[in-house]
Amino acid sequence: MKPIQVGLLGAGTVGSGTFKVLLRNQEEIKRRAGRGIEITMVADLDQARAREVAGEGVEVVSDARAIIANPDIDIVVELIGGYGIARQLVLEAIAAGKHVVTANKALLAVHGTEIFAAAHAKGVMVAFEAAVAGGIPIIKALREGLTANSIQWLAGIINGTTNFILSEMRDKGLDFATVLKEAQRLGYAEADPTFDIEGVDAGHKVTLMSAIAFGIPVQFDKAHIEGITKLAAQDIKYAEQLGYRIKLLGITKRTAQGIELRVHPSLVPSKRLLANVEGAMNAVVVHGDAVGTTLYYGKGAGSEPTASAVIADLVDITRLHTADAAHRVPHLAFHPDAMSDLQVLPMTEVVTSYYLRLRVADQAGVLAKVTGLLATAGISIDAVLQREADEVGGEGSTQTDLIILTHDAREGTVNDVLAELQALPTVLQPIVRIRKEELS
Repeated sequence: MKPIQVGLLGAGTVGSGTFKVLLRNQEEIKRRAGRGIEITMVADLDQARAREVAGEGVEVVSDARAIIANPDIDIVVELIGGYGIARQLVLEAIAAGKHVVTANKALLAVHGTEIFAAAHAKGVMVAFEAAVAGGIPIIKALREGLTANSIQWLAGIINGTTNFILSEMRDKGLDFATVLKEAQRLGYAEADPTFDIEGVDAGHKVTLMSAIAFGIPVQFDKAHIEGITKLAAQDIKYAEQLGYRIKLLGITKRTAQGIELRVHPSLVPSKRLLANVEGAMNAVVVHGDAVGTTLYYGKGAGSEPTASAVIADLVDITRLHTADAAHRVPHLAFHPDAMSDLQVLPMTEVVTSYYLRLRVADQAGVLAKVTGLLATAGISIDAVLQREADEVGGEGSTQTDLIILTHDAREGTVNDVLAELQALPTVLQPIVRIRKEELS
């Protein structure tokens, strides 16, 4: 049978890895797919780099539209990234009747509804395993492996850069800015790391997983997103003393009121497997009603791990290339006419527990006033830790840190009481609030 012909848009890190893995494992891949898979065209503005990556026998062009216009190309792999030209090229490929494989989580999180609708109307597939958690097959697990389950929640460490930074801050007691510079030196962080450290990258990924888990449209604009730039070394140390580690989590949950969709630093009990995911590794925990809690762990980025996911999508499309479009696995796991209109909850309606750190005057009555305001708001306290003044500010210090762990409370209620606490003359610095996730 004639091999499936693939056109590759972008010959960078993932593109080169895709060539290497396809070449190295071509016989194994052919046995699994039922026919050969060949990259026959590559588009890249840097044609010299593309020729070096592609080798002999592959046509290299600078114009991506030449690939889309080629009637021999069956699948277009988009590895350009970003929201701009990538969106236009993907839509043009779909309009031309090409299947699409993409690693572009930003594109799908923002424009996924439009892209999936266009693909459904044209009867082609858009596959995106590589867009979330690199080489970990979490999309296939959610969409197919767990299809018998009503998924209740998932939580993931889905950005390797931030996990590396937090691991280094905990292990070495360094501040955020110092570790960020080291991460950039080692190549874990980009020169402009904003999307990673502000939680945007994780937000894109959890938006896609939420849509698949609960059968809702992709709604990145409704996600609550916080990064790690404001985390202090002392909070990581205090969390450790209380039996927790701080991780940047992407979380989505089904509740009676709607769907939670959020990214933020979280205290995770040290005994949880997720708390022990270190360095640049990724992990996702999924809880289904039938299967219980499952864990998916591995490399979330890199040339060959991400290429592994790209090629898995190529194999899936090759297997289903001639199948009736109505019998393929839906893009978001649920058939388009069976999608849910469950609302994504505003963050003020989310219920979780909290770590609060208050820098306060070291004088009588302060603790009683703070706990009294929390009690009046209906927020119960799980634990209190008060540091000795000389531990915080040195000998003779008149300030101390008060650390409070709360039981579950509504975010909006916590916002209100924090405003009251911040207004107290004995509270000397902005209050630190970090959400706590037991993941039980």
